[in-house]
Amino acid sequence: MAIKTVDLTTYEKCAENIYEATVVASKRARQINDELRIEVAQRLEPVLLKETDEDSGTNQDKLNLSVEFEKKVKPTIQAVEELMDDKLSFRYRDSK
Repeated sequence: MAIKTVDLTTYEKCAENIYEATVVASKRARQINDELRIEVAQRLEPVLLKETDEDSGTNQDKLNLSVEFEKKVKPTIQAVEELMDDKLSFRYRDSK
């Protein structure tokens, strides 16, 4: 997979400064990753339930699921793209 570079001036314009943009993108990437984990667990549960002790080797359903999730866009890349396309909104916590 080729590495895409990010124009830092465009990236920095998404927030007050580059550090804030990085924090926003990293928090969004963590949210995306958590959603993916839940999806994998939900889709893997039926496969694990029907699996028996004799099937403890390579399971084709597990492999297919693994390959499918491997082909998805990585959470960090997706978060940076969302930030740069103005699809993310963020706010500061109220300081009380």
